[in-house]
Amino acid sequence: MTEGSVAISARIDRIKAAVKRFFGPWGVFFRGFLKHPVMVGSIIPSSRWTVEKMLAPVKWDECRLFVEYGPGIGTFCQPVLDRMRKDATLLVIDTNPDFIEFLRQHFCDSRFVAVHGSAADVNAIIREFGFEQADYILSGLPFSTLPGDLGPRIASETAKAIRPGGAFLVYQFRARAREYMAPHFKCIDAGFEFWNILPCHLFWGWKS
Repeated sequence: MTEGSVAISARIDRIKAAVKRFFGPWGVFFRGFLKHPVMVGSIIPSSRWTVEKMLAPVKWDECRLFVEYGPGIGTFCQPVLDRMRKDATLLVIDTNPDFIEFLRQHFCDSRFVAVHGSAADVNAIIREFGFEQADYILSGLPFSTLPGDLGPRIASETAKAIRPGGAFLVYQFRARAREYMAPHFKCIDAGFEFWNILPCHLFWGWKS
């Protein structure tokens, strides 16, 4: 390799690094959407208003295990960690290895665990980490666009994974998500957040 080509290669590397720093988490999120659009569901993370409203009903003093499906770049992760007890655990599950790698590098909290896997395997995953059930499970997965019977399977496994008195927290662009929850949660509270791109439906399915 000539001296000139080495210089060009070094310049390209510097440009790539600068672009990565500039876009930061947004770049990671956008790449994740391009790779797995049916699993991510949006190219823009949720707004802070959505986060606050979605987490408001959680009884944090009773929460030992909080699970999130499809955490993306961790929009909900820090707000959850800020509210959790010191002895609680936040376990996030995502099928995208880029998101998991980013989250493991970004969150150094000992209460945080990131798993590369499927939400359909939630029961096996939480048992692997020493838990029988979760107190709350949060999901932004686009149920209506998930392939095959994956949406109903995740809803069913989630109902089994949540303890009595806990809840399944769901935010979606389409109200149809409630159809997946209804067979498993008799009490479902609903809300709506306009200040989000796109505006989204919010659901809290309570385990009786």
